[in-house]
Parts: sequence; C-alpha cells; structure tokens
Amino acid sequence: MSEKYTVEEIKRILQQDVVDEVFIDELKQDGRTSVQKLLKQYENKIQKEYDEFQKFITMSIYENELRYSGIELIAGVDEVGRGPLAGPVIAAAVILPADCWLFGIDDSKKLSESKRLYFYEQIKKNAISIGIGICTSEEIDQYNIYEATKIAMERAVSKLNPKPQHLLLDAMSLPRLDIPQTSIIKGDSKSVSIAAASIIAKVTRDAYMKKLGSAYPQYGFERHVGYGTKEHLLAIEQHGIISEHRKSFEPIRSKFN
Repeated sequence: MSEKYTVEEIKRILQQDVVDEVFIDELKQDGRTSVQKLLKQYENKIQKEYDEFQKFITMSIYENELRYSGIELIAGVDEVGRGPLAGPVIAAAVILPADCWLFGIDDSKKLSESKRLYFYEQIKKNAISIGIGICTSEEIDQYNIYEATKIAMERAVSKLNPKPQHLLLDAMSLPRLDIPQTSIIKGDSKSVSIAAASIIAKVTRDAYMKKLGSAYPQYGFERHVGYGTKEHLLAIEQHGIISEHRKSFEPIRSKFN
C-alpha cells in the first residue's frame, strides 16, 4: 500500500516519466490530504499532456493530408508586425519533418515568452529549413502594409532550401509564387507548420525591437515592440519620430506629414 511511502517519496515517484497504474490506484485510497493533493497535481499534468497531444494531432491534419498525397516538403508561412507604428514586418517560412513532435505548440500570441523561446529552439533544431523575410518601415510606407506583408512572406519562402512543394499560409495568398498553396483562416492555431512560422517570426521581431530599444532608449521599444501604446505615443510627442517609424500610419501620418 502507498502508506509505506513518505510524501516526499511519493512526490519523486510521480515525477517519473512512467508511473505504475496500480500505484496510482493505491494513492486514490491513501487518506493523507497531502498525498491526495499530489495525486490531483499528477492527474492535472497527465490531462494537460493528453490535451496537448490531441491538439497537436488536430493541428497536423493539413500536413498529414498533404503527406498522404505524396507531398513531403510543406512550408508554413506567417508574419508578425502588421499593426505596430514602428519597426519592420517580419515573416517566417518553416519546413518541418514528419517526425517533429512539438506537443504544446500554438499560435505565438497564445504562448508565454518562455514557451515561445522553448519552441523557437526546438524548431531551429529540428526544422528541415527556415527562411526569414523582412520588409522595412520605409518599404511599408512605399507599398502599404498588406503588400509589404506579402513581400516579406515571399522573401521568407525564397530563402528555403530545399524549395517547398506546398505552402500553408495564415489567411494570405502569394499569387506571385509558382508554388501550390493553401490559405487557412486562423492558420497559426490550426496548422503546426504555420504555428512554427509564427513563433520564428515573433521571436525574431521581438529580438530586433529589443536591439532598437537599446539604440533608442527614450522610446521603450523593448516593451511595446512598436505598438501604439500610451508610453510609445507619449515618447513620439516628446522626441519626434525616427526612421523606423511608419510615416503612413496614424497618428504619425497626421502629425509629421
């Protein structure tokens, strides 16, 4: 019976990768409150792992359907940075192997910074190829943000080696590219490949904006990454704009053009 184990011993056992079901059944009969608390934590952990596994399977449907048809080199494509008042829009394209098990992956916006960094490293380690495309604030002003986003995506795809056989995109299409593609609404939460691209793009852009924050500390770019927060708008009022600001975006356009 589990009563022969101390609470600390039970805690260590429950932290193992595999726990005997008979032992779990014994714990359910253990009258100690602290043991029941440990058991509840263990059951919650197992449920979370199961939910993450099921979500990963669901998010792999598009990729698996393509692989069943003989297509192996599938690139997820996504961007970060459409809305900010400053900084580039950055796109990423990622080709993952079929045996890359990224349980817990999701749209980068739904992940904590620590989780994003964890998956960023896993993706960099396991991906067949990663491409990053950047469209500067000057190009955004020149072309408009929608066109600049497509250009950044095209640049990201062009850096992939080998060339992808199919693209999965988050609610976008790239008609200038001669590659079959599928546009998926809310694709960064429905496709593993697009989610991976969103994480690469987000971490890359955040790092860029942190460096910009070091170069221009008066703007606080490392905190708001270019979005129109109260802090950022006040800094613009006090210090004006720099080359990284998007002059075609309001309220900058009205104030400085």
